[in-house]
Amino acid sequence: MIDWNEITRFGDVTITSFAALAIAAWLLAENENKLALCWSLLFAMGMAVVIATKMAFIGWGIGIRSIDFTGFSGHAMRATAVLPVLFYLMLEKAPRPLRAFGAIFGLVFGAVVGISRIAVHAHSASEVIAGCMLGAAVSISFIWVAGTMLRKQVFNPVRVVLSALALLTAPYVHPAPTQQWLTSLTLYFSGYEEPFPRREWQQLKPRFGTASAAAEKVTE
Repeated sequence: MIDWNEITRFGDVTITSFAALAIAAWLLAENENKLALCWSLLFAMGMAVVIATKMAFIGWGIGIRSIDFTGFSGHAMRATAVLPVLFYLMLEKAPRPLRAFGAIFGLVFGAVVGISRIAVHAHSASEVIAGCMLGAAVSISFIWVAGTMLRKQVFNPVRVVLSALALLTAPYVHPAPTQQWLTSLTLYFSGYEEPFPRREWQQLKPRFGTASAAAEKVTE
């Protein structure tokens, strides 16, 4: 029996962000400064897209009703962005077919994390597919660049062990309350007191405006 709640934690921001930072730090430690910058920018852009789409729905109800899309799945994006790169770099000195297998395994594992978000009723299929595609774009873009620019072995045995231990702790990590933080931040900027209700989303129109819309709501 698959415990989807355990699998979904591999995409939690606590684990994936730590792994993303570790990748950048170890690239810098080997003087691979351009690759460290490339990875940081790609991952940051992926995160920015996720946050922007989530905020657009939470604050203003902007989404795609026909496919039940209210924002990219962050878990799916982070897992498919980080895991392929992590496995690829771990196998950097291995034969090319083995490195390719590591990257593909990371993508498949990331997709399974995405499926877990559907299983635990956290996201719709469209949101998970979009998140996986965005994360895959991040990881594949970096791996393509690294294939031509990487000069040194980033993961020595100690770093491999530390990375493996970090991933093994994922099922025991308490999920970070990122949705609560994002909701609070969005409501602050939108001027509304409550997030846009997803249950009634199909019947409601998106919100437009902030203070003026809130004022109209009060006078009704």
